[in-house]
Amino acid sequence: MLTLAQAARPGGPGEDLVALLAAVCDIESVSGRERPLADAVEVLLRAQPHLEVLRDGDCVVARTHLDRPRRVVVAGHLDTVPLADPPNLPTRLVDGPDGPELWGRGTVDMKAGIAIMLALAADLGRPGVEPTCDLTWVFYDQEEVEAVRNGLGRLARNRPDLLAGDFAIVGEPSDGGIEGGCNGTIRVEVRTRGVAAHSARAWAGVNAIHLAAPVLDRLAAYVPAQVEVDGLVYRESLGAVGIRGGVAGNVVPDACVVTVNYRFAPSRSVDEAEAHLRELFAGFEVVVTDAAGGARPGLDAPLAAAFAQAVLAVTGGSPRPKYGWTDVARFAQLGIPAVNFAPGDPLLAHKDDERVPVAQLAPCRDALRAWLLAGPVDRGVGAVSRS
Repeated sequence: MLTLAQAARPGGPGEDLVALLAAVCDIESVSGRERPLADAVEVLLRAQPHLEVLRDGDCVVARTHLDRPRRVVVAGHLDTVPLADPPNLPTRLVDGPDGPELWGRGTVDMKAGIAIMLALAADLGRPGVEPTCDLTWVFYDQEEVEAVRNGLGRLARNRPDLLAGDFAIVGEPSDGGIEGGCNGTIRVEVRTRGVAAHSARAWAGVNAIHLAAPVLDRLAAYVPAQVEVDGLVYRESLGAVGIRGGVAGNVVPDACVVTVNYRFAPSRSVDEAEAHLRELFAGFEVVVTDAAGGARPGLDAPLAAAFAQAVLAVTGGSPRPKYGWTDVARFAQLGIPAVNFAPGDPLLAHKDDERVPVAQLAPCRDALRAWLLAGPVDRGVGAVSRS
């Protein structure tokens, strides 16, 4: 197997994005176990003399200093959800209906984006290949878990200067097109309280699991909204993602918890989403366990619009909404326009049969490379530049 440094070398094996993607994926990096991959990424980037490289835990940041009028931040998370059973690693190349596909955990979410970032970080900024903007490459940890552990969030709190820029691209899977903004997410526990008793004398207690039936009924009857925000239509979703209760097979349970996840359009704030859930589950105890606000599309920003045009010209992908939550929301909170862009069908993210078409890899790399070399120049529009 190629090392990342071998696979990403410009003009060498690095031209083979399949080999690079396989090398990235085959370093298993489930959330909380990103260190081996972060170490390999750091070694690769420190070998590039045109990059300043900094490390924060298992987050690696690399920057050019070309004294350009604008700075573009390209960010992607190194972690994946847990492996399937049986494990869907190491990766394997399979003949699909429309050509070769690379199968395995992380191929879609989001190591295809990471592979493109590594290839371009090693390429752009070296002598003779100088982009029209300065670049910041951010490879961060723990995106697939609760928001408080997110590595990009840690940087935003502790080193916001490392994320400064005029525009950001997050390498989340977007099927080769631009996905604008993202839905917000909130998880709550809806709790019921009963009275414990021996199950042989159930009438002496109150079954907390039975008391949760109206919660499930309300969820089953709920019709999620479709909300237009700045020209893109976001589909909301709401559902139970877990239920727990009971201590033994002969005890009437005195407590039950239904965990509910609500993905809400970026026109709502976290507070509004919470209020909506409290109204829906009126009469029940509702406890918020995790929440992150969404981001509006932001495609009206000049740099975002120009990048969307460049992507359309190469991949044919028109802008669409991002239904899941992504870290474009963090950039939005920092006042930096951001979009999602990378190979891979978002519908295959987290699935046991996760796979990416080989044919999507090079066009996405080439679209981003061409725009960075010729696109984000200072034409008197956009945000004030930051370096």
